[in-house]
Amino acid sequence: MVGNPVELFATPRLAAGALFVDGNSILLVRKTYGNRWDLPGGYVDRGESPASACEREVREELGLNRSVRRLLVHDWAPSDSEGDKILYIFDCGALGDDEQKMRVDGVEIDRTEWVPVNKLSDYVIQRLERRLIHACRSCKSDTIAYLEHGELRT
Repeated sequence: MVGNPVELFATPRLAAGALFVDGNSILLVRKTYGNRWDLPGGYVDRGESPASACEREVREELGLNRSVRRLLVHDWAPSDSEGDKILYIFDCGALGDDEQKMRVDGVEIDRTEWVPVNKLSDYVIQRLERRLIHACRSCKSDTIAYLEHGELRT
């Protein structure tokens, strides 16, 4: 075969989420659709960077203007229903005084909750739990984790 037939190239969906940590807890949002509990974030629009998408989603869902500090997790997470997906989790710093300014949009998000890392399984699906645990570890150790299906690729 000569060349690279375009139809064989991966065309993954990209999504970006914001990690906010307070001690041993992370901020989750309850979405009004899907698996319900997740990080603030969502899909990347065409022509938009994952970091910009993360910042936009935090603005839309929580009413906060936050800047991405650094990448924590890159996860290749295909699904049968949505095909190839690449999910990014970014460190968006401590909320501090911004927590008082936070306002859920009431459309996509109906509430927030600080969830201890050891209680994540009560809120999220297993693959997301693994991804969030790795994101917390990356945040504390100043590293970046490359995952596949929420697990470290070794």
